[in-house]
Amino acid sequence: MSSETSIFANRQAPGISRRRFLALSAGALAGVCAGSYASGIRLPSPRADKTAMDAARFHALRRYTQTAFGRIAHVEQGSGPAALFLHGFPLNGFQWRGALDRLAAYRRCIAPDYLGLGYTEVADGQSCAPQAQVAMLVALLDALGVEHADVVANDSGGAIAQLLLAHHPERVRSLLLTNCDTELDCPPPALLPVIALAKQGRFVDDWLGKWRHDHVLARSAAGIGGMCYADPADPTDEAIETYFAPLLASQRSRDCAHAYATALEHNSLSGIGPALARSRVPVRIVWGDADTIFSANNADYLARAFGHSLGVRRLKDSKLFWPEERPDVIAEEAHRLWTTQGDKA
Repeated sequence: MSSETSIFANRQAPGISRRRFLALSAGALAGVCAGSYASGIRLPSPRADKTAMDAARFHALRRYTQTAFGRIAHVEQGSGPAALFLHGFPLNGFQWRGALDRLAAYRRCIAPDYLGLGYTEVADGQSCAPQAQVAMLVALLDALGVEHADVVANDSGGAIAQLLLAHHPERVRSLLLTNCDTELDCPPPALLPVIALAKQGRFVDDWLGKWRHDHVLARSAAGIGGMCYADPADPTDEAIETYFAPLLASQRSRDCAHAYATALEHNSLSGIGPALARSRVPVRIVWGDADTIFSANNADYLARAFGHSLGVRRLKDSKLFWPEERPDVIAEEAHRLWTTQGDKA
């Protein structure tokens, strides 16, 4: 994951017209929405459970739901209207442990592991591409009796969330997006070395295996810590184990993780613009400005792309996986978004 993403600034994805690009650049509506959203709203403070979710509790809470796509691993907390938390790559639902603790008082919080990542057991011959992830999520929601959900997403999970909204708008009640792909930046240039290694069947062992063996390296500038976390103490020892152990468990788990990464080579968001513009689902973007993977331009692009954008909040000195490090911000923004749309929980 190279830190050089500046070449994005002048890059335009195939199939996106100059007229649409200029129209998005105007951004007047997003500015108005953001202003009204940010002012005059006071919310009760989200609460954290007395027992914070550590790895042992995460494993104890994990359940599996059988679908045509495989046995989907997921963790749930809380009750009431559903909230769906979509993790980044190469993480799993453990990324959302702090947010789940804080938001379980307001929602039935569901954090699944994707096909090819985490503890989900992928069916034989099953694709791990973004479109398949969306179909899997719909099947999981159906199996869990969830009609629609408030969606919170990060990294490649943000691309999956956009596809879910575009193709199944009735399943998304609201969307809180953090650093992630856009139609113009999918995949980001920084991901290309990972995709190349995955195509060779080497990424899991060459990167994740070395980081699991050497936690100091994992947290260094050359590791996932320096690239994706702001706190030099992150990821923690138990997070490294929880994220990487299931991917290193067998040749099949390696193959599935490589299939996930390889599928990111193609722009899954190409042509999605009109569907996002038509959507009336309220969307809020919160962006870590120190991200070395995705361009800072992505945040404003997303704010202009959605038909019901509630603007952007920027977090200084926060990197790609800031939702794991700053769960209070996720809780604050999620609760604000849910209350803004009329939820009185």
